[in-house]
Amino acid sequence: MMKMPVVRPWAVRWSLALLVCGCAPPAPELETSPTDEEAIQTPVATSSYVSFPALGTPAPLQVAGQLRLPRSTSGKLPAVVIAHGSGGVDSRGSYYARALNEAGIATLEIDMWSARGLLGGAEGRPRAVSETLPDAYGALRFLSAHPAIDGARVGIMGFSWGGVMSMLTATRGYAAGAGPGQRFVAHAPLYPVCWVYNRVPGYEFGDLTGAPVFLQAGTADVYDAPDSCGTLLASLSPADRANLSLKMYEGATHGWDRLEPAVQVSDPYAHQGQGGPVDIAPSPAAARESRRAVVEFFQRTLAPAP
Repeated sequence: MMKMPVVRPWAVRWSLALLVCGCAPPAPELETSPTDEEAIQTPVATSSYVSFPALGTPAPLQVAGQLRLPRSTSGKLPAVVIAHGSGGVDSRGSYYARALNEAGIATLEIDMWSARGLLGGAEGRPRAVSETLPDAYGALRFLSAHPAIDGARVGIMGFSWGGVMSMLTATRGYAAGAGPGQRFVAHAPLYPVCWVYNRVPGYEFGDLTGAPVFLQAGTADVYDAPDSCGTLLASLSPADRANLSLKMYEGATHGWDRLEPAVQVSDPYAHQGQGGPVDIAPSPAAARESRRAVVEFFQRTLAPAP
């Protein structure tokens, strides 16, 4: 008897996304074995696959994303753009998105690599993070025009590469790339390679918009020295420093909240620009804490004005 092929649910979803968006879909969410605490038992959000134009790219670029709208809320929703790391869309986006959705916050997880036909990783990403800021600003414009979203309450978070995007969009210089009258009102970068700012051209960080920035990093992240993020904050003006907060995780590596098995990668930006191997190892305890902290940060900063 001929053995029928197994069709995974995510394959069907992303195939439908192709028809809806007319664009390449993000990478599928990986099948993992979450703990009972993290198992998804009932849907908490209505998901749809969307596409929108990047804002300000030299050539037109259509970006795909997964929009999740919480089910148990009414009125216009706050929202968070989720930007992936160099490896592309993985378990981290959905891990945080579910918790944010449970808190009544919509999420838009964007896929920057498929829009450009890139594979990701150190050799398969754009040359500079600034090249992908138009994707974030296109997402902001898309959310601001969505009838279910309050465009005045949109934040951004991201991992590694996406974390750098979350940092740069908090500066007045880079925020000018958004549409007129639009900006992110809260930023939550995770392990955003702190040593690079104000040392490498294109990574200027200062003269902030005034929106709160909540930075999280690990002491065992070999992109940085253990004190790189603290040193960065100390170097800023008092006015800019007042808008930033920092939470460090003892013994956490780069990507501690990535649920896939541990891996080692090589990156020329690692070891404070010297290059070399990087261990990425999951830490369930740190992941739960960083997710909780992110949700609390956005609940506070995206709350409606009194």
